[in-house]
Amino acid sequence: MDKVKKAVLAFSGGLDTSVILKWLQDTYQCEVVTFTADVGQGEEIEPARAKAVQFGIKEIFIEDLREEFVRDYVFPMFRANTIYEGEYLLGTSIARPLIAKRQVEIAQQTGADAVSHGATGKGNDQVRFELGYYALQPDIRVIAPWREWDLTSREKLLAYAEKQGIPIEMKKKQGSPYSMDANLLHISYEGRALEDPAAEPEESMWRWTVSPEAAPNEPEYLDLEYERGDIVALNGEKLSPAAVLARLNQLGGKHGIGRLDLVENRYVGMKSRGCYETPGGTIMLRAHRAIESITLDREVAHLKDDLMPRYAALIYNGYWWSPERKLLQGLINESQVNVNGWVRVKLYKGNVTVVGRDSRTDSLFDPNIATFEEDGGAYHQADAAGFIKLNALRMRIAKALRRR
Repeated sequence: MDKVKKAVLAFSGGLDTSVILKWLQDTYQCEVVTFTADVGQGEEIEPARAKAVQFGIKEIFIEDLREEFVRDYVFPMFRANTIYEGEYLLGTSIARPLIAKRQVEIAQQTGADAVSHGATGKGNDQVRFELGYYALQPDIRVIAPWREWDLTSREKLLAYAEKQGIPIEMKKKQGSPYSMDANLLHISYEGRALEDPAAEPEESMWRWTVSPEAAPNEPEYLDLEYERGDIVALNGEKLSPAAVLARLNQLGGKHGIGRLDLVENRYVGMKSRGCYETPGGTIMLRAHRAIESITLDREVAHLKDDLMPRYAALIYNGYWWSPERKLLQGLINESQVNVNGWVRVKLYKGNVTVVGRDSRTDSLFDPNIATFEEDGGAYHQADAAGFIKLNALRMRIAKALRRR
């Protein structure tokens, strides 16, 4: 192996990254810095510190990134109403650029010459992490153990851990039927029982949401207040970005909102079946489109819809730090200047229904023009005849030509 002086490892303290930590020490004979990010995964992360100390790690970084995650990554993404392949709200994808950024910053701070991650050689995350590393520090050395070692199964990982004296909790030894990833935006499930796309996931798999059938029998109404395209208050209570998403997750989960069973196209070329719970994000998407419906110009709204799939693919494929994503983000942010007001939604049995929206300062909805009653001459209906004839002209010409 080429000489590595010091490597910063994205470290959760679980089986995979614990094995990676020891493997890095043994294989590269290098000093390891551990970095554990709290992006709202809902699990206690402090045990990672004790695990790192046990390995003799001297530089340990455990950081709460929840506010930065929602403010600088989730909210900007939702300004574009972003979904991948028509359904996926990109919960895993959007967390990776933040983790990569902080990992590179720690490498620069500690004088490390390498970074390492636990993503496998079959998935999208290896691409997302490494595109981020290289975009932010072009000469950084990347160590991806899953592409180098021969520990190609869970059994081999457990055997290595036992041989090296790496403590593994009993529940970890028994294993989970799924590979899971969680942050404040979502939780995902992949692998094992889900590898048969014809098999329905069992109800016990879902962790954040009740089934729609078991959700309350009474609907719940929720008011969301917007400033420049971002939610700033719920039911009149001002909240930080992370607090907004946490509250929406709780409310959405209570009402069985945000479940998704999807076969998606990975960037590396294969199709993959995954299940997702994104209760807060599902509410956010529906409500944001509602406030835009009265505050965005028609052509601006349609242009955003045209650009959104490209923007979504950039995030899914790991190009958050690319110049084209930054360029699109500038356009998207500019479109949100007048997206101010409130939206009322009804949460009921797995559904989010918009029941009201208003913007006292920036609404483009003019009831005097839209009314079916007498409008006092605000709109001359006879004008529509010429508009229609001009728009029909090319079709009339083509039809006349075919008749001749």
